[in-house]
Amino acid sequence: MGIASVIVDVPAKQTDREFDYAIPRKWEHIVQPGMRVIVPFGPRMVQGFVTGLKNVTDAKKLREMKEILDLEPVLNEELLNLGGWLTEETMCFKITALQAMLPAALKAKYEKVLRISTGRYEELEENVRDVFKKKDFIQWKEVMESDHAAMFQKHVRKGNLEVLYFVKDKMNKKTVRVVEPLLDREALEEYARNLPSNAKKQHQVVHFFIENPNKILIRDLLDKLQISNAVIKALIDKKILVEKEEEIYRDPYENKVFKATAPFTLTEEQADALAPIKKSLQDNRHEVFLLYGVTGSGKTEIYLQAIDDAIQRGEEAIMLVPEISLTPQTVKRFKERFGNQVAVMHSGLSIGEKYDEWRKIHRKEVKVVVGARSAIFAPFENLGIIIIDEEHESSYKQEETPRYHARDVAIQRAKHHNCPVILGSATPALESFARAKKNVYRLLTLSKRMNDSKLPQVDIVDMREELRKGNRSMFSKALFAKLTDRLEKGEQTVLLLNKRGHSSFVMCRSCGLVTNCPNCDISLTYHRYNDSLKCHYCGHEERMPQVCPECGSDHIRFFGTGTQKVEEELAKILPEARVIRMDVDTTSKKGSHERLLNAFQEGHADILLGTQMIAKGLDFPNITLVGVLSADTMLHLPDFRSSEKTFQLLTQVSGRAGRHKLAGEVIIQTYTPEHYSIELSAEQDFDAFYEREMFIRRQSHYPPYYYLALINVSHEDLMKAVATTEKITKYVTAGLSPEAIVLGPVASPISRINNRYRYQCLIKYKREPQLKKLLRTVLEHYQQETAQNMLQISIDLNPQIMM
Repeated sequence: MGIASVIVDVPAKQTDREFDYAIPRKWEHIVQPGMRVIVPFGPRMVQGFVTGLKNVTDAKKLREMKEILDLEPVLNEELLNLGGWLTEETMCFKITALQAMLPAALKAKYEKVLRISTGRYEELEENVRDVFKKKDFIQWKEVMESDHAAMFQKHVRKGNLEVLYFVKDKMNKKTVRVVEPLLDREALEEYARNLPSNAKKQHQVVHFFIENPNKILIRDLLDKLQISNAVIKALIDKKILVEKEEEIYRDPYENKVFKATAPFTLTEEQADALAPIKKSLQDNRHEVFLLYGVTGSGKTEIYLQAIDDAIQRGEEAIMLVPEISLTPQTVKRFKERFGNQVAVMHSGLSIGEKYDEWRKIHRKEVKVVVGARSAIFAPFENLGIIIIDEEHESSYKQEETPRYHARDVAIQRAKHHNCPVILGSATPALESFARAKKNVYRLLTLSKRMNDSKLPQVDIVDMREELRKGNRSMFSKALFAKLTDRLEKGEQTVLLLNKRGHSSFVMCRSCGLVTNCPNCDISLTYHRYNDSLKCHYCGHEERMPQVCPECGSDHIRFFGTGTQKVEEELAKILPEARVIRMDVDTTSKKGSHERLLNAFQEGHADILLGTQMIAKGLDFPNITLVGVLSADTMLHLPDFRSSEKTFQLLTQVSGRAGRHKLAGEVIIQTYTPEHYSIELSAEQDFDAFYEREMFIRRQSHYPPYYYLALINVSHEDLMKAVATTEKITKYVTAGLSPEAIVLGPVASPISRINNRYRYQCLIKYKREPQLKKLLRTVLEHYQQETAQNMLQISIDLNPQIMM
C-alpha cells in the first residue's frame, strides 16, 4: 500500500508537520510529491501538499486521501525543499511557505455547509426543515444570516445537523467554443448536393467548411456568415459538425503589437560588465554580481543580452523588477526582444491572468518570466540566470508572512541551479555594496550614461529663503520659471511629491530645525491627540513646542501635503498647463497606470505629477525638467534608513531627465539643503554617500554592521500588549550573548491600528546562533492566544520597514 506524507492547510504549531495518508489503489501510480490533494482532517476536509511517498508508517490507523487536485505536481522538488528553507529562515509554518509559491487561483477556498445527519430528520423543527426544502446542503452563510441561527447551532451541538467543509477549487480555466467538420471534403460536398434548396444558411456553412476544413470559434463563424446559432446546432445534431470546448490563455497583452528588436551594440563599459556574467553562465557557476551603474547607463541592455545568452544555452531566466516600475515600458522591452517566450506576473493582473501566466511557465511554454517579488518562485526547472533590477527597493521584502526577501530567495535558488544572480542599481542598498566591497559579491561598474549624454544639472532650492522672501507657494521662484519655460518650448516636466510614511514630523519654517530624539538621532513623531512629540525607538516623549527652541520663531508646525492640493495650485498658477496626476487614487483601476503613461508619452500633457511610482523606469525623450517638491518628508521618518531612501529616491527621479538628445535639469526643493543625502544626490555621488552613511551606521550599530530582528506585539488591551512585550524582551535578552543590543519594549511608530495597541522590541546582533530557536519558542509559547486572535506577534528578521 502506498502512503503519502502530506502538509495540511491548517496553519498552527500542532499541525506544522507531515501527516500520513493511505493512497487509494486507483491512484497509486498517479500521486507524486508536489501535488495538491484533499484529505480528511478531524471532522473536515482540507487541502494539503504531498511532500513525499513511502511504504511504512508509524501511524496506528491511516485515513485515505479523498481527492487529487492536480495531474502534475504544482511544486517541483526544488520548490518543496525551498519551502523547508523558507520555513526556517522566516519562521513561518510550512503550509504558509508552500502556498506563497503559488498563484492565488491555486490556493484553496473553503465552503462551509450544513446537512441533516443520517436518520435525524424527525428530530428537527418544522422551520429548520423548511430551510432545507429539498436541498441536501445549505450554505453556512445563509444560516448565519437567518433569524434561526441559534436554533441551528443547538441542533449542530446535538448532532442532528453536521457541518461539512468543502474545498472549492478556483481553477477556472478559460474556455471557448469551437466547431469543426466531422466529415471529409468529399462527404461534405455529397451532403451539400442533397440539401433542399430552401436550406440556404446550411448550404452557406457547409460550403464554408469545404473551403476551410479547420476548426473555428463559433462566435467568429456566426459573425462571418451572419447566421444564427440554430443553423450550427442543426448541423451538429445531424453529425455533420462537432462542437468542442477548447482551453485558452487569458493574455493581458493580446491586443498589443510588439515589434521585434535586435540587441544593441554594447559600449566598451557594457561589454566589460557583461563578459564575467557570460563566463559564469558558461562555467555553470553560482556567483552574485552587483551591477552598479548610473541612471541611464544601459543596465537593461546588459540584462537582455545575459538572458539571451542563457536562452541560447537552453536555460531559463527570472527577471525581477520592483512592483511600481513594472511599467508597460519594461514589459515592452522584454516582449520585443523575446516575443512569446516571456510570461509577465504582477499585481495589476486578474487572478485568472496570473494563473494563466503561471501555467505557461509550468508547462515550459516560456523561457523568461518578468515580474515583481513573487515571480522569484516561478516553477522553472533549468534556471540559467536570475536578475533583480533596482535591488535596493524595499518592495522586494514581503511584509506579511512569510516575510522573505526576494534577494535571499534568488541567491538560494541560484545555488541550487549553479547559476549567476545579477543585482542591479544606480544606488545599491548599503548591505549589498558592503558585500561587494568585501568580495562576497562581484562588483561591475558602469560610470557613464549611454551615448555619453550628461547627467542632468541639479539645483537645490532652500525653501526657508523662499519663505523669507514672502513666497508662501509650494513652488519656488526657480521651479516656477523653469516650468513656464518648458511650457513655452513644448517640453515635458515630471513633478515628484515625496509623500511616504504615515507620520508628520515637526519643523521650523524659519531655520529648518526638525525636532529629533536626544537618544536616537531620529525625528520625533507628532501626535495630534495629545499634542506631543514621541520617539518610536526608545519611548522618549516631550510636549509640542509653541516656538522654535533654536531660533524662537513661531513658524513651527508639522508637515504633510497631498497630490490633489498640488494639482489645484498648479491650475491656479499655470492654468494653461495640461497635468496628469498619478497616485494611488488615479491608478487603482486596472490598466489606468498604462493609460496615463501612454497619454503622457504621446504628448497629451505637459506635466506628470505623482508620488514614488513615477520615480523609476520611465524613459521618455521629451522630459527635460524634474522637480522634487518636498525632498524632506522621507528624511525625517523614524527609520534608520531614511537618509538612504531619500538619497536613492532623489537620484532615481533625477535620472528621468535628459536621457536622450535634450539636456535635463532638476530642481530639488528642501528645507534642509545642507543634509548630506540631499547634497550628494544632487551630485549623484553614491560613493561619497556610502562612506558618510556607513560611518553613521557603524556608530549607531545598524546594518550592515549588525543584523536586526524586530518583534511586534499587538493586543486590544494596552496593558496586556506592554506586559507581553516586556516578558518577551526579558526572555530573549536572557538567551542572547552580552554583545547583542536589545531595545524596548516601546510603542510602535504607529501605536494603534484597528484599535489594537502595538508594542515592539528591536534586537541588534552580529552572531547569535540561538536567536531563531529563542524566537520560535516565543511564538510557540503564545500559540494559544495568537490562534484565538486575541494576541498578535510578528517577528521580522532583517526588517525593511521599521514602522
